[in-house]
Amino acid sequence: MKKTIISLVLAMACSGMAFADGFFPLNFSSSDKTTTTTPTETAGNTKMESAITELDNAQVDVRNQLLDYKSKYSDVDARYNQVKAERKASGKQVKALEKRIRQLDKAKANIKKNMQ
Repeated sequence: MKKTIISLVLAMACSGMAFADGFFPLNFSSSDKTTTTTPTETAGNTKMESAITELDNAQVDVRNQLLDYKSKYSDVDARYNQVKAERKASGKQVKALEKRIRQLDKAKANIKKNMQ
């Protein structure tokens, strides 16, 4: 039974090769083979090429948008870091001036205390 099944599978595989499209026994020259395309295949190929071109164009557009957004992000990030540094410097100046005011208040209070 196994031998019969194996023989049938082998025979079907070999017959499949014999009936394959473009297989001509005893004719190994590719120059004699002529290819014919139907208008449907040509139109289908044209449509596929057109679709691929549209996808390529869409991809280029998206990449250009990405570059635009990356440059905008870079600009915003630079401004953010600049404002952040300015804020930090201003905060230090405010604290330094507040400290100076407290020192002057203490000095004024000491002078008033010594006057009495």
